[in-house]
Amino acid sequence: MSERVIPLVDQRLRALPALLPSHAIAANGLLSDGLGRPLHDLRISVTDKCNFRCNYCMPKEVFNKDYAYLPHSDLLSFEEITRLARVFVAHGVQKIRLTGGEPLLRKNLEILVAQLAELRTPEGLPLDLTLTTNGSLLARKAHILKDAGLNRVTVSLDGLDDAVFRQMNDVDFPVASVLEGIEAAKAAGLGLDAQGRWSGLKINMVVKRSTNVDQILPMARHFRGSGMTLRFIEYMDVGATNGWCMDEVLPSADVIRHIQQEFALVPLEPNSTGETAQRWGYANAHGEFDPNLGEVGVISSVTQAFCSDCNRARLSTEGKLYLCLFASQGWDLRELMRDKQGSDADLASAIGHIWQGRTDRYSELRALLPAEQQAAQGRRVEMSYIGG
Repeated sequence: MSERVIPLVDQRLRALPALLPSHAIAANGLLSDGLGRPLHDLRISVTDKCNFRCNYCMPKEVFNKDYAYLPHSDLLSFEEITRLARVFVAHGVQKIRLTGGEPLLRKNLEILVAQLAELRTPEGLPLDLTLTTNGSLLARKAHILKDAGLNRVTVSLDGLDDAVFRQMNDVDFPVASVLEGIEAAKAAGLGLDAQGRWSGLKINMVVKRSTNVDQILPMARHFRGSGMTLRFIEYMDVGATNGWCMDEVLPSADVIRHIQQEFALVPLEPNSTGETAQRWGYANAHGEFDPNLGEVGVISSVTQAFCSDCNRARLSTEGKLYLCLFASQGWDLRELMRDKQGSDADLASAIGHIWQGRTDRYSELRALLPAEQQAAQGRRVEMSYIGG
C-alpha cells in the first residue's frame, strides 16, 4: 500500500499588491467581472485557527502543534474588516458570511457582528449576515450572536454516528455537543433572513466516499421536517494539504439516489442567482413538494461546476482578496489600507479594478481534464485560510 504524502507548505500564498487603476472606479453597485458576473457575496475569514482537524480541510499531519499561525498583529482588526465590508457593500455586496478556520474562536466576535449589522446597501436595506461554524462553541454563543445582529448560521456536521464524526473531526469531539449547538441556534432564532423571515438553519455535510457515505440516510432522516436544510458537499480539491483524489468523491447525483431509496424528492428552483446548492424538496403522498418536510441541497463543485454565475469574493483574515475558492493568488488590501493609508475611494477603485479583471472558472476548466490530471492542478490557497 502506498503511503499518503502531504506537502508541508505554508497555506498563505504570496499576494499581489492592490494597485490603483489609472481611472478611478466608483462604487455604484453595478460592478461586474470579465464574464459579466456581479459582486454579490463576500466571505470574510476572521481567523486561520480551528479546534477541529478534519482531514479534508486541516489535516493533523500538517496543522500540528508546531504549525505557525498568523500573529494577532497581522489579522485585520474588527474596524478594518468593517471598513472594507462597507466598501464592498457599496460595490453591490448584499450578503456577508463570516468564516474561518473556526470563526467562533475569534475573541469577542459579537462586536464585529454588531458593526457589520449596522451596514446598509445603497438602497438602505440591511445585509444578509451569516456565519459558518463547526458548532463546537455554538451552544454558548448562539444568543449572544443573535442579539448582536447575526441572521443565520450554517453548521458543518459530517455524520450522526459518534464514531464516524470523531473520525472526521480527528480531535475526538462528540457529535452530541454539535447537536446541542444546533438546537441552541434554532432556539435563538438564527435562521432568519435580512428581512426577518424564517429561512431555517443550514447543515453542511462533506461526503467522503471511504468515510461517511453510510451517514447520508441517517442525516436525511434526522433533519427531515426539522425546519433545517441539510446540504451535501462533494469532497473538494481545495489547497494542497488534504490529499484529494477523485476516487474519494461521491457525486451529488449518487447522494440524491441514496436518499431516494427511502424518501421521494422533487427538484426545486434556485432561490437566487449564484446559489451554490441544487435544491430538492421532500414530496408528499401526491408527489408534490411539502414545505413542512423541508428540503435537501447538493453542492456539486467537482462534478457539476457552477462557475458561470459565481458572484462570491473572499477576504482572508489578514486582508487578502481572493476571487475563487480554488485561487492560486490574492491581492493585498491590508497593505493599501494600513501601510499606504489608502482612502475609501482608493479601496473602492482597487477592488473594482481587481473584480473587473476576474475571469476565474477553475471548476469548469478542471472538468475538461482527464481524471488522472484533475488532482495535479498546481498550488492553491487552503480552505482553512479563506473559508469554505
